[in-house]
Amino acid sequence: MRPEIAVLDIQGQYRVYTEFYRADAAEKTIILVNGSMATTASFAQTVKNLHPQFNVVLYDQPYAGKSKAHNRHEKMLTKEVEGQILLELIDHFAAEHVLSFSWGGAAALVALSHRPRRIEKAVISSFSPVINEPMRDYLERGVDYLGSLDRDRVGHLVNNTIGKHLPSLFKRFNYRHVSSLAEHEYGQMHFHISEVLNSDRQCYLKAARKIDVPVLFMNGEWDEYTAASDARLFANHVQHSSFSTLQAAGHFLDMEHKAACRDSRHALMGFLKPARHDNRPRHHLTQEHHALAI
Repeated sequence: MRPEIAVLDIQGQYRVYTEFYRADAAEKTIILVNGSMATTASFAQTVKNLHPQFNVVLYDQPYAGKSKAHNRHEKMLTKEVEGQILLELIDHFAAEHVLSFSWGGAAALVALSHRPRRIEKAVISSFSPVINEPMRDYLERGVDYLGSLDRDRVGHLVNNTIGKHLPSLFKRFNYRHVSSLAEHEYGQMHFHISEVLNSDRQCYLKAARKIDVPVLFMNGEWDEYTAASDARLFANHVQHSSFSTLQAAGHFLDMEHKAACRDSRHALMGFLKPARHDNRPRHHLTQEHHALAI
């Protein structure tokens, strides 16, 4: 399964590396949005869960992964800019669906608030509108370690917090990746986390109120950093929202173990392709649906 690879020009300002996994029988295209410090490689399992039922698009932010060699890194990217990049890619690939992971949810919400005409459904995974105490501790330590370019501590911080439920092999890959990022990537992450800590978190809820397509919020039962209970606050702001909690799963969901991978796939397919989904009862997955009356 080899993707079609392209480096796209975005409004003459950024060059973005993309991978397009085409499926001849697929009727819809879904674009995946990375979390902080992540690249297209982080979505390897998610692609397997979605392809060939969908055409799947992956991309690296201009400062990260295989995009960074094509950009100058002269200024930091805000979530608003990342949202605009996503809108451009939605149009380019004629995508009907968006799926974001972790802090990629911020850019996804910004993009969705513009009501892109092609988008029919969206999935926001491992994200919440709340900075709770575990998340605040993680972010504050992250700002400290990133600011001092302490690569060892940054690598261990990720694995000991949001990545603590990952298998040991994935933790080794994670540490190697996070501790070897370029200095400008650390600067971008420092900027982003500082912005999150100092900004009005209501901005995510304000964006959410403008979204007019069905959105599935998917969180792990064991994830105390983007907790499922906190994610449910979106029910009061997203008109057509539904929620899935994956049992015995932490922040990284489909990467943590086989059961979480299976449950993640069932949740995605049940939301994106409900008529064709196998509806046998599965007690390991809890799901709640909310609709905001207007």
